[in-house]
Amino acid sequence: MATFNKRGYKAPKEKEEKLDNTFIEDVNVDEKDSATAKAFDALDETASKTEDFVAKNQKYILGVLGGIALLTVGYLLYQKFVAEPNQVDAADELFVAQQNFQKAIDGDVKADSLFNLVLNGSEGKFGVIKIAEEYSGTDAGKLANYYAGISYLNLGKYNEAISSLEKFKSENETLSTLAIGAIGDAYSQKNQPKEALDFYVKASQAAKNEFTTPRFLMKAGKTALALGNKADALKYFTEIKDVYDNTPEGQAVDAFIGLAQ
Repeated sequence: MATFNKRGYKAPKEKEEKLDNTFIEDVNVDEKDSATAKAFDALDETASKTEDFVAKNQKYILGVLGGIALLTVGYLLYQKFVAEPNQVDAADELFVAQQNFQKAIDGDVKADSLFNLVLNGSEGKFGVIKIAEEYSGTDAGKLANYYAGISYLNLGKYNEAISSLEKFKSENETLSTLAIGAIGDAYSQKNQPKEALDFYVKASQAAKNEFTTPRFLMKAGKTALALGNKADALKYFTEIKDVYDNTPEGQAVDAFIGLAQ
């Protein structure tokens, strides 16, 4: 046993087991990393599911996208090769009818025959009845309904006039207002003053200006007066006096105000 007492010899120390604070910190870091990893795993899983969905439904998705593309191309082709040529054709067909209409409105002695030509056509061109049917989606086709309505009105065909004018739609406020007022004229000629009054009032309110507004206020006032409704008549006549005094209706309204009072 002398060996153990040998000079300079030191008994080996037992290996200490230390609690490594760094490891504890690593645990905390690992927990954070684990949460982040889980988030990425979830994203990966979602992406995987999306990829699976696309893969399984690829034909359907491509079909939808192809359908949208086809509709877009179809619309552009329709505009280029169908709608635009139709606009040109409709305007060309309407030109002769417009000329006949203008001659009739200008007071030609053959007004009735001209209005019939407007409706039924001449010189190898369609009349407005046919144009409205064949080119309904074009501006000229829409305008044809207005010409038809006014032509029928002048020919004494009041039901046909109302029908055509009700079909007329336009962004032009003046024409739209005149069409509304013309329906009132047709009802007035049919001896239906209440219906006429409704349309005259509507026309007077459709687009405020010095051309159509006093015109239809005057008609509304006269019709209300004929119906015995003096209060409303006075209201319409007074608006002309107060707001549209410089118009032809404004110059003539005083006498009607006297009748309504």
